[in-house]
Amino acid sequence: MIGVMHVHAVDGTYELFRAYFGAPEAKTPAGAEIGAVRALARSMLRLVRTEGATHVGIAFDHTVESFRNDLFEGYKTGEGLEPELDAQFHPAEEVCKALGFVVWPMVELEADDAMATAAARYGADPQVETVRLCTPDKDLAQCVEGERIVVVDRRRNLVLDEEGVRAKFGIEPASMPDYLALVGDTADGIPGIPRWGAKSASTVLAEYRHLEAIPDDPDAWTVKVRGAAALAANLAEMREEAGLYRTLATLRTDAPLAESVADLRWRGPDLERLQEVCEELGDESLVERARAVPVPEG
Repeated sequence: MIGVMHVHAVDGTYELFRAYFGAPEAKTPAGAEIGAVRALARSMLRLVRTEGATHVGIAFDHTVESFRNDLFEGYKTGEGLEPELDAQFHPAEEVCKALGFVVWPMVELEADDAMATAAARYGADPQVETVRLCTPDKDLAQCVEGERIVVVDRRRNLVLDEEGVRAKFGIEPASMPDYLALVGDTADGIPGIPRWGAKSASTVLAEYRHLEAIPDDPDAWTVKVRGAAALAANLAEMREEAGLYRTLATLRTDAPLAESVADLRWRGPDLERLQEVCEELGDESLVERARAVPVPEG
């Protein structure tokens, strides 16, 4: 077993979206669009071949809706999702499994919850030196700890550690759900509190950290913020909503991940299964690509 491990938890949903909007179109022998799945598979092989990954878990939103839709009617749904993209989620999971990767298909929870669970679980393992959360999603910044648990934007080749979170958002990682509750998150359908923006939220949360510590009386604030009276009034009026928005933005760390850190080690593709999957995709060159990737030692 490798003495020191680096765990890569990958946002498979984001990777599939990125591939869909950036990769060439391609069809299966049956005529179904499959270009995003092909591009995703190559991206995951690059993660091992050129980015040095040895222990990998890939999280997918197996269904778009989650428990959060039961909490808030306005939370994101699959409405408007392109049918050709939606149809590629199941093949994406299957090809990643055939390539030999651990796959976490989320149903009641979301892919982000699986990644947050991975950060908490594997980050607590003394064998693990770093957990790299591969996503550009700012939600995952709440999981960052020092330089040990970091967010990685593979497309831009950017790494966000704890100091980076402070530099980018002006707050501690633990304040990210409070920040999103105030400013909102259009990608997730969280509306936020009126008039609160990035600057006011970061200034106030840098001082108070969490919503409940922010005084209703702006005269009691120990930081100066433009429009403080209106901001305080809106928050005081919408404390209950703000709490709900924070719950929506808070990632769960109890996703049902069955794997130990050792189970995440990439041992190469399941060639028989991969051959079958690739025949369905009409992309048998992927088998040779997978064969050519050296299996990490250890």
